[in-house]
Amino acid sequence: MDVEAPEEPASRPDRTDQSDQNQSDQNQHDQNQHGQSDRPGRPDRSGPSGQNGPSGPSDMGLPPRVAAELDGTVRAYWRARERQHLRDVYAGVRIKKFPEDLRMMEHLMWLSRSQAVVELGTHFGGSALWFRDRLRTLAAYGRVPPGVRVVTVDLRQDKARAALSAADPSYEDGITLVEGDVADPDTALRVRAALPAGARCLVVEDTVHTYGTTTAALRNFAPLVPVGGFFVVEDGIVDVPELRPPGMPGGVLPAVRDWLAGPDGADFRQRRDLERYGLTCHIGGWLERVRRGTAA
Repeated sequence: MDVEAPEEPASRPDRTDQSDQNQSDQNQHDQNQHGQSDRPGRPDRSGPSGQNGPSGPSDMGLPPRVAAELDGTVRAYWRARERQHLRDVYAGVRIKKFPEDLRMMEHLMWLSRSQAVVELGTHFGGSALWFRDRLRTLAAYGRVPPGVRVVTVDLRQDKARAALSAADPSYEDGITLVEGDVADPDTALRVRAALPAGARCLVVEDTVHTYGTTTAALRNFAPLVPVGGFFVVEDGIVDVPELRPPGMPGGVLPAVRDWLAGPDGADFRQRRDLERYGLTCHIGGWLERVRRGTAA
């Protein structure tokens, strides 16, 4: 299958360290797949009118189109969608999340009345912008108090800072960039200090998708989640052989399983029923706090 990404300006950064250090092998795999357009689930190269031909100038900000072939396989469609989401953008900034997963997070923010989002793994900052705008929408509907905030963590934030400044020079009004290691308890303390007082939080973990880092993120940041709130551990697909992107070490699902079985995870339950849209990268990663115990 073949997914062709739109060409980007040379000045746009392509990775941040903590959240993307395992992507290089996958990118090479993607490049090796070019030219195999006869596979099921291939991108549709038709123009805006549906006729075959080049896309117009208005399509430059769109991800490559994926066609669902009636005679294709689910796995082929999944692979095409997986590569497509790596080239998606929000407000001109790379976001790299499935629309289905974003929609479920939007549901959870509404249901849990989240006033803040803690994001572990900033990438370019596209998802931080998306979370901020969704929080502002909740406030506009009176669902949460004003003064919403996204606190997003990565080892280095220079690339995200540049991308966010270009998209919205006033981004700091609603987004705080924190440089730190999610395995360091001091990072969690700095994140907590940046949150609005008493804010209900959604925590989203999207770092390197290994056992150790996932466990550390759960241990250090789950205490921020209120009763009825959610911690989303992203990309459990790295532990499903049929879905695993090339070059990903895995360990996410074992980390979630072991954490839930221990004292720190006793106050959470795994919500597999939230995998509602047929496609998700976050298999087994939708976790709800059901009580506030001594571990928190």
